[in-house]
Amino acid sequence: MRNAAGTTVNIIGAGLAGALLAVLLARRGFAVTLYERRPDPRQTRPERGRSINLALAARGIRALERARVMERVWPLAIAMRGRMVHERSGAAALQPYGQREHEVIYSVGRADLNRVLIEEALRHANVAVRFNQQCLGVDAGGNRLRLCDGASREQYELELAPAIATDGAGSAVRASLAAAGLVTVREQWLDHDYKELTVPPRDGAPALERHALHIWPRGGFMLIALPNADATFTATLFLERTGAAGFAALDGGAAVEKFFAAEFPDAVPLLPRLVTEFKHHPQGQLGTVHTAPWHVEGKLLLLGDAAHAIVPFHGQGMNAAFEDCRVFDELLDRHDDWERLFADFERTRRPNTEAIAQMALENYVEMRDTVLDARFVRLKGLAMALERRFPDRFIPRYSMVMFHPEIPYAEALRRGAVQAQLLDELDRGAGAAADAGPDPGRAEQLIRERLAPIV
Repeated sequence: MRNAAGTTVNIIGAGLAGALLAVLLARRGFAVTLYERRPDPRQTRPERGRSINLALAARGIRALERARVMERVWPLAIAMRGRMVHERSGAAALQPYGQREHEVIYSVGRADLNRVLIEEALRHANVAVRFNQQCLGVDAGGNRLRLCDGASREQYELELAPAIATDGAGSAVRASLAAAGLVTVREQWLDHDYKELTVPPRDGAPALERHALHIWPRGGFMLIALPNADATFTATLFLERTGAAGFAALDGGAAVEKFFAAEFPDAVPLLPRLVTEFKHHPQGQLGTVHTAPWHVEGKLLLLGDAAHAIVPFHGQGMNAAFEDCRVFDELLDRHDDWERLFADFERTRRPNTEAIAQMALENYVEMRDTVLDARFVRLKGLAMALERRFPDRFIPRYSMVMFHPEIPYAEALRRGAVQAQLLDELDRGAGAAADAGPDPGRAEQLIRERLAPIV
């Protein structure tokens, strides 16, 4: 937007995406006001049991660098070089995410990151943040935004346009638009819920390898643990809601202890407050949100989880939202009209957000089940070998998603399908000689026939 100075933009939701977007808009000269229903995170402690630790990867880093805030984020980030897979026997082995020094992801605390982004936004004189302000709904026809002050309980209205809703997976703005028939929403809930637990330090030091994402895969469910800056780990159990091996069956301390002793025996000593936390921490739901359209004329845009929330199993929810912010900021250079900008943003991003939603669901099966499969490990090794030999054509799908922000999600999904078929053919063709690897000539032929160079 060439005429940004003095133009006011309202952002509903001062979480990660909203705060980052405010920084980007403020740098262009927009007057930005954020409205957040929760208290100021700089003055309150985060709610226990609902964090699902964030995995910051290349797409998120690229957006934070564009906003020039990454230097303040690095001290919060803990590098994770791969999955440390824990078997029932107690054996554990690291499966590296990539094969280059920079191919790592970073565990970051949600509350700390949100605080940094809000502080960065408020360094700009043209940004204001109003906390404890609950959005009650949108009157798009009357161009009004309805809110309620949490302290006084007074309700008030604001001029809507232009406004951007970044109020998360449970977006009140999206619900209001759906109730008015302005958007359609499909919520695809998993049969699995989650519960968070804490792995405290041992003698002041981390109780597990700090530079790994720990995973206890058990087929239909799993336990994971991510490192925190205070030497603790946040452990998360993902389990079916009902059934004999589900949350419903874990109806007391004895049942919880018996379940963990049978399924995660090596994790039990790491969880001294298992029964207490299991009882008192909330049981969270997991799902994918599909919304169409994402905007109402040039008045209002849904962005991030408010438009396209996904399950957390690829570690890309935050990264996708941050990429939304980066793409939106880039598109501002091409438009002087809000309606065309909003439409172009949706047209650009929708294929990619749909692709990562699909890949996130697929990654859950991989994490809880196939990481223990010998063929999976063999194919992963083959994929890395092919990447070393043909780096301009063959990049494993996980690496495309996590380490290559220049490759759109939709292209990663498409190329990943081609590569999966190619790996299957090479592996089956190796037959009894699988340990020796596939025929190099055959591998080169298939790759050059099916995979164009990555631009």
